[in-house]
Amino acid sequence: MKTIKRIFDNIKQLNPFWSDYICFAESIKNRNYTARIVSKWFNKLVGKADYHKKDKKQVLNFLQTLTLRKSA
Repeated sequence: MKTIKRIFDNIKQLNPFWSDYICFAESIKNRNYTARIVSKWFNKLVGKADYHKKDKKQVLNFLQTLTLRKSA
């Protein structure tokens, strides 16, 4: 399995005008990462200018729902 950072870097390279947050969201989309992993890599890869500090918990909750695969 590719690491989130490698996926993030590839997406960032292909889409240089996207924010770190958007690239991160695309990196974890439908990949079933745990909340702990999402939070860890979010803190490492997404700049603090991409979100308001007081909204961080809600942002992470949304990203956790984004990472879950949709069952058919």
